[in-house]
Amino acid sequence: MSLSIPKIENGSAGNLEVSDKVFGQGFNESLVHQLVVGYLAAARSGTKAQKSRSDVSGGGKKPWKQKGSGHARAGTTRGPLWRTGGVTFAASNRNYRQKLNKKMYRAAVRSILSELLRQGRLVVSDSIVPESAKTRDLAVKLKSFGDGYTVILAEQLDLNLALSSRNLPNVSVNTADTLSPVDLVHAERVIATSSAIRKLEVRLS
Repeated sequence: MSLSIPKIENGSAGNLEVSDKVFGQGFNESLVHQLVVGYLAAARSGTKAQKSRSDVSGGGKKPWKQKGSGHARAGTTRGPLWRTGGVTFAASNRNYRQKLNKKMYRAAVRSILSELLRQGRLVVSDSIVPESAKTRDLAVKLKSFGDGYTVILAEQLDLNLALSSRNLPNVSVNTADTLSPVDLVHAERVIATSSAIRKLEVRLS
């Protein structure tokens, strides 16, 4: 069975033939959910950290001799009883990253792309990449596709595309190598270039 993605170029419509191995898969909700949760978890950064006695500076020398000084015995100034010592049970940064192997990742992305095509939220347009870095030029092109959250999918990051889209609140730019599953799931429409689609076919097959 042959599949095609609607292709819009300067007002004229056509179709781009694509592989059903990438764009003709069923929607695996549990796998897509696992991918999105893992992607969001990997973006988290642990910000809670304390220094244990092995992390604080100083304390490499015994502060005084064992007997006869009148002080209690002490072998280091790094102990938790000292003012500059380490914490007894120091908290450490937590790694929120979840394991998701490449086979599961590719299957989940194929599932998302296939569902976008079935719902009519995926179109192809090579003219979406602006010739200048002006936000106005890109906004005019996007206006013909309608309102709502839009993801532009390019083969590689274009400087004009990056500069012209950064001030548009409902536009996100992705590349074929750095897909964001969160952006794809939330997007009302995905506008991809032909070269990006071909690269995805090679990468996800």
